[in-house]
Amino acid sequence: MNELLLIVLAYLIGSIPTSVWVSKHFFDIDIRDYGSGNAGATNTYRVLGPKWGTMVMLTDMLKGIAAVKLALLLPEYADSEVNLQNLQTGLGLAAVIGHIFPIWADFRGGKGVATLFGLVLGISPWTALSCVGIFMLVLYLTRFVSLSSILASIAFPIFILVIFNVDNPAYRIFAIAVALMVLLTHQKNIGRLLKGSESKVPILKGRDRRKQRRRDTSSLQQD
Repeated sequence: MNELLLIVLAYLIGSIPTSVWVSKHFFDIDIRDYGSGNAGATNTYRVLGPKWGTMVMLTDMLKGIAAVKLALLLPEYADSEVNLQNLQTGLGLAAVIGHIFPIWADFRGGKGVATLFGLVLGISPWTALSCVGIFMLVLYLTRFVSLSSILASIAFPIFILVIFNVDNPAYRIFAIAVALMVLLTHQKNIGRLLKGSESKVPILKGRDRRKQRRRDTSSLQQD
């Protein structure tokens, strides 16, 4: 019974629609009516700017961390690392489901990547930081948040199964399920990436201007 109550609480925490509340309170709009129509940090970044996008992302991550930490309210799980990890995973997943289907926002939420990252950060921080490294590298090279999220999620089970070799069958299955879930929730993004119509985030503009100047200079020299 205690576990069930915590799972419900984790779902309610995950259901906090950060981007929706921010857009309505500060901008008098519903973020889901603009951009990609997604109630996540990436769309907030595109529509409302980097400050608000970053705030939404951090808050959504904290939802995953908070859900995982609810397991500490049941001290009987502290004696078994595997059982504690399994409970934390269940609570974190409840928060991710809440983010995707938030009861506070007509069950129309985001894709759950930031909350999912908070889940992993709360359980296995070194794995999470490794995935962040993959995410940031791909983002730097491509400026596609969707592609960065997809490749980081694919790297997650590789870290769990091969590199860190986590000895928990349930968590290993969870890692594979995460990669599949991210691929499933990013089907439209994958389609746009293949078509070349996916939007890039407006970062590293200075780098792009320098590249453009070098191309222009090279063209002039050739002429």
